[in-house]
Amino acid sequence: MSLIASDHFRIIVGLGKSGMSLVRFLANRGTSFAVADTRENPPELVTLRRDYPHVEVRCGELDVEFLCRADELYVSPGLALATPALQAAAARGVKLSGDIDLFARNVKAPIVAISGSNAKSTVTTLVGEMAAAAGKRVAVGGNLGVPALDLLSDDVELYVMELSSFQLETTHDLGAEVATVLNVSEDHMDRYSGLPAYHLAKHRIFRGARQVVVNRQDALSRPLMGEGLPCWTFGLGKPDFKGFGIREENGEKYLAFEFQNLMPVRELKIRGAHNQSNALAALALGHAVGLPFDAMLSSLRTFGGLEHRCQWVRDLDGVSYYNDSKATNVGAALAAIEGLGADIDGKLVLIAGGDGKGADFRDLKAPVAAHCRAVVLMGRDSGLIAAALGNDVPHVRAASLDDAIARCKALAQPGDAVLLSPACASFDMFKNYEERGQLFARAVEALA
Repeated sequence: MSLIASDHFRIIVGLGKSGMSLVRFLANRGTSFAVADTRENPPELVTLRRDYPHVEVRCGELDVEFLCRADELYVSPGLALATPALQAAAARGVKLSGDIDLFARNVKAPIVAISGSNAKSTVTTLVGEMAAAAGKRVAVGGNLGVPALDLLSDDVELYVMELSSFQLETTHDLGAEVATVLNVSEDHMDRYSGLPAYHLAKHRIFRGARQVVVNRQDALSRPLMGEGLPCWTFGLGKPDFKGFGIREENGEKYLAFEFQNLMPVRELKIRGAHNQSNALAALALGHAVGLPFDAMLSSLRTFGGLEHRCQWVRDLDGVSYYNDSKATNVGAALAAIEGLGADIDGKLVLIAGGDGKGADFRDLKAPVAAHCRAVVLMGRDSGLIAAALGNDVPHVRAASLDDAIARCKALAQPGDAVLLSPACASFDMFKNYEERGQLFARAVEALA
């Protein structure tokens, strides 16, 4: 039974991937709705008109009077709630909601809910693989892969959901079995008034949660609500009660739970301290929903990481090349620089730059000085990064990605690693971060 009133009229605002999932969901339940999009030719318009020709759709500037015909607006994560037309509708009593809110109202199985500025896709995928290894009928998606509403099924035993701050803005009561904000660092400062507003959006994930997982090394990951809820922690230090961490015995480092060693760190396929932290977060989340350790550890031994996320590409002349194109903000680049930099014999030659989305790059200065031999800068905000880094480490400008790779090859020494971890979005030079990463990998494979 769908928890949605059939006598109300709704408008889907935004006809992208999640918008189309809303169309399918509402149409299948016989709900009365229309669609609006600020773009004249949104991505799914052809599909909508072909499959649902009876649905009214309006493209272009949002019409407040049209929006106010609805009892509820399902707003795309890509559209800021501060948009004047949405604010005007809300002021006249129209509820602003989203696909995750609707998913939460209709879901029957427990949810593992994961957000954070960085690493959420890796941890989400890993928990999904752990659940599958444990024999669970698991569905994985949300901000990653399949839209939430397309995952709804009576056959699913566990949902593992990656959720962005944009999705959480319109989520009123998620009710997850366990929720986490893995970390918080500046991102999307072109959409938020500052870090506190972004932080508050992320923490909506904890609304209605039954358990929480907290990063001991990031105070901003601790819930703003829900005191007294069962709390599990993870971090790279030695764990204590209800904690996952790293224990060292006889020169060997182990992933550990409380006072029990689980497996040697060297058995992880994913490299770097940041990936050790990701593994511990996944263990904490899986343990919270009752996944057995043998299945979880088995997954950790075989999981090779996600494409464009500190992904090994090749070794050439004693130098390793890593594609971390998904590092579209400073926090993600920091995790890769510190995590990989501490895990190699030599130094990093870093490729950074692109569209900085209004970020402050000064946090890169100390880690770059500690771990990098040189920095190769490209893209629109390369000058801002250069100014933030100062003169501690040599940096050079590159006109293109191919030029950057050629410069890195000349600068790197045996034992070093070349790391594409831009700390910026890609839109000034590429279609998206995937294209940037694919072109990097292709150019690196072509090196002789």
